[in-house]
Amino acid sequence: MRSSGLATGLLLLLGGWAHAADTAQLGPRPFYLVDRLAPGPLKDKLSACGIDRPYTPRSFSISHRGAPLMFPEHTREGIMAADRMGAGIIECDVAFTKDRQLVCRHSQCDLHTTTDILTRPDLAAKCTKGFEPADPATGRKASAKCCTSDLTLAEFKSLNGKMDAANPDATSLTAYLDATPRWRTDLYATTGTLMSHKEYIALVKSLGRKFTPELKAPQVPMPFDGTYTQDSYAQQLIDEYKQAGIPAADVYPQSFQLRDILYWLEKEPAFGKQAVFLDDRDERDKAFDSEKPETWKPGMAELAAKGVKILAPPLWMLVRPGPDGEIEPSAYAREAKAAGLGLIAWSLERSGTLADGGGYYYKSIKPLVKGDGDILRLLDALHGKVGVMGVFSDWPATATFYANCVGAP
Repeated sequence: MRSSGLATGLLLLLGGWAHAADTAQLGPRPFYLVDRLAPGPLKDKLSACGIDRPYTPRSFSISHRGAPLMFPEHTREGIMAADRMGAGIIECDVAFTKDRQLVCRHSQCDLHTTTDILTRPDLAAKCTKGFEPADPATGRKASAKCCTSDLTLAEFKSLNGKMDAANPDATSLTAYLDATPRWRTDLYATTGTLMSHKEYIALVKSLGRKFTPELKAPQVPMPFDGTYTQDSYAQQLIDEYKQAGIPAADVYPQSFQLRDILYWLEKEPAFGKQAVFLDDRDERDKAFDSEKPETWKPGMAELAAKGVKILAPPLWMLVRPGPDGEIEPSAYAREAKAAGLGLIAWSLERSGTLADGGGYYYKSIKPLVKGDGDILRLLDALHGKVGVMGVFSDWPATATFYANCVGAP
């Protein structure tokens, strides 16, 4: 092993006990993906990076819910894994509890699929809807609904995080919970430490990373408990950064609700100018077409006129097949850039194997997707042709590796 490789090896060895803010531990996956790239200039460029050089954290690499390809999402363990893989920005989806405390959870009402609450009778009894098994005779699917707003912060913190999954055909609770996709793992799901938003801020601050909290859409009527309004909720999120002494420049607040972005722009402009408008209009409007600007409501120029600076759509919206079989920017991507909007894409490494074309996240380029190496082809197009600021990933090492190889920030 060359001396640089020895130094890197020592850093990897020490990484389990100490945090080295200027190094990243990539593991074998990025190099596995390079091996599966079709021969050509991109494979040559990425192969030249090598396994024994130092890799550093990059803001281009954004942790999506921690590192949920292998770790329970929004847990301390997942955040630590994302940090070690060099994610420069780490996400906390923000929901609220019964006592109006902010916590990290992808959905206000996902505790039945992301924690062990249904195995805890005392807390399961507090769920909005308890577990109901499937009934093959009637076609009824198994279901439950357990929300952060059903529990106090202390009760929420007593739960154990698990891999997000449930079996809708299950006729028993055990089968309902035992549903992790085969391409993920339960190896690290025996302990999943849930976190409040304040604890997430303290941890990410200690790691020297930046923050991207997403204000989740409430799944209970607002104002909650008669007085807790949507604006109260949006303001509380920002207040917790101010109370922790976090500079606004280190925070990228997100929301799928344009009203939240506009609230921050008006009430907290230092934070609002980095607010990220998450775009899921394809799921809300059947007429939406990423190649037809007339179906985008509001359009790119209108969003920019309202003060929106950063737009974040799913991966597929930003690309399309080119005439030469390459991946090229979509009309959506070109119009967004023309309007002066920064772009962030979500979410890499969320599709499992790409042998079937990659599903939802790759649907606009499915004819070009032949296997796992095409993750890097898409990443290269997003960076080099679309010009995205960063990419959310369920396994940040991949984006960290790519960013180091091509010089992305």
